Amino acid sequence: MDLLNTLVDKGLRRELPTREEALAVLATSDDDVLDVVAAAGRVRRQWFGRRVKLNYLVNLKSGLCPEDCSYCSQRLGSTAGILKYTWLKPEEASQAAAAGLAGGAKRVCLVASGRGPTDRDVDRVAGTIKAIKDQNEGVEVCACLGLLSDGQAERLREAGADAYNHNLNTSEGTYGEITTTHTYADRVDTVQKAHAAGLSACSGLIAGMGESDEDLVDVVFSLRELDPDSVPVNFLIPVEGTPLAKEWNLTPQRCLRILAMVRFVCPDVEVRIAGGREVHLRTMQPLALHLANSIFLGDYLTTEGQAGKADLEMIADAGFEVEGAEQVTLPGHRATAGGGCGSHESAGCGSHEGAGCGSHEGGGCGAHEGGGVCGSVPVATAASAPVPAPVAGEARTDLVAVRRRGAGTDLAPNA
Repeated sequence: MDLLNTLVDKGLRRELPTREEALAVLATSDDDVLDVVAAAGRVRRQWFGRRVKLNYLVNLKSGLCPEDCSYCSQRLGSTAGILKYTWLKPEEASQAAAAGLAGGAKRVCLVASGRGPTDRDVDRVAGTIKAIKDQNEGVEVCACLGLLSDGQAERLREAGADAYNHNLNTSEGTYGEITTTHTYADRVDTVQKAHAAGLSACSGLIAGMGESDEDLVDVVFSLRELDPDSVPVNFLIPVEGTPLAKEWNLTPQRCLRILAMVRFVCPDVEVRIAGGREVHLRTMQPLALHLANSIFLGDYLTTEGQAGKADLEMIADAGFEVEGAEQVTLPGHRATAGGGCGSHESAGCGSHEGAGCGSHEGGGCGAHEGGGVCGSVPVATAASAPVPAPVAGEARTDLVAVRRRGAGTDLAPNA
């Protein structure tokens, strides 16, 4: 297919595809999806080999958010039955992080619900970063706390944070239909503040909220211009108790095409499969590893993910390897001199260092719940009723389970 050959050549040279080419990827048929994956996989291997970076979420403060993001189970007015608790103590957060690091994660993403941190909150998070780094030499820490005020990004950097996550989520043109309590421009401003402070910027999107192909391309092209080191791709999980509870718009093939489009537009950036992979990719998850070079290990912010052991087995069975703590995530031209997916001259690349975190939650990181949620498959028992065979395109509410273990509980986390 001429389109795919052109996109591979551009990806290997770090050149920006045209909008028409990006839209054409999303418009390919299910019959061509393996060709699309194979083509984007060549670009992924050029810049990241067969390494998969593992990231681990710690939800520092859950629920009771004053923002009205329609996808989020922690939003204002949500009736979702999620865990609700205030700030974890530094030692509690460090203990939660240790489980993920023991499972192979090299980055910990510290998330807190809310519009944005107060200066006192930044102090709290600074203490948590210190506790985690004191106990785990070489660990990367990403903070995901919502909209930043002037000077807060610098304080987080001084406290030892390596990265900051804040997602654009959807296109500027449709943003007001998803959230009304802050603006798209507010989100852009926070990513720029993280950049300016020397933090590795992480910003991504949520697919499946009823957006058009044009909206998806718009947000990915906007992300390229912002030049984050990491682009998390979330797939909306419609959680009961949120306004988007009836939006089941994704198929595994659609998710693969979206990931491929992101890889072609951002060839040398950490593309992370974030919230929703278990629910929407399902048994096609191993194919997605040919497109993305990063995933979350274990559970998400308020919902369960695939068992950590299953994640590791999936990576190995698909012929990939877990990225070690001593390995640099980004290609050399980005990790040392800057220049990656984002600035648009000649080679089409920009700048920055490190690698990013997350996905979303209000203004947060990592996974999501309805756009900030991720699900898991309930474990069957001998006494379980027979499970009917799924029908292509049907709502898979059976794959969504609220997190009841790990941070904020007395039960061991899933890692």
